[in-house]
Amino acid sequence: MSNQALPVVTENAYLTLHYRLAVADGNNIVSTFEEKPATLHLGTGQLAPFLEECLMGLSEGAHQIFELPPEKAFGPRNPDLIQRVSRAALDQNSAGDDEYAIGDLIEFNAPSGGRFSGVLRAIDAESALFDFNHPLAGQAIRFEVRIIGIL
Repeated sequence: MSNQALPVVTENAYLTLHYRLAVADGNNIVSTFEEKPATLHLGTGQLAPFLEECLMGLSEGAHQIFELPPEKAFGPRNPDLIQRVSRAALDQNSAGDDEYAIGDLIEFNAPSGGRFSGVLRAIDAESALFDFNHPLAGQAIRFEVRIIGIL
């Protein structure tokens, strides 16, 4: 009989795991339980920081479900992130597709050179109304995880 402790998740661990991310009503956003497990290197941005935080200290073989309120997940909805963009700015900073539809997720060039995206809520000849909140902002999240291996 070995008295050796099981490895536990640390901030730079390599993990093999199954995980499921679902909204509070149970609808899956992503799940690996029906497929191959995921292999992740923590601390590299492969998993959102608040999800990595849930994994800290779990041991190999652990199976756990975390119920995360919006404040501990993708944050509350921010009304300041619902903004009107002129059609000229929209055409200049996006892919320039003339066929915009309500509910489309549209990517923009940021002044810093990066990219950001928003969901189109309304559009007319002069401007468009975008919601730049994360699509899961304001929602409680269920995070289920089963740790298969830790390196």
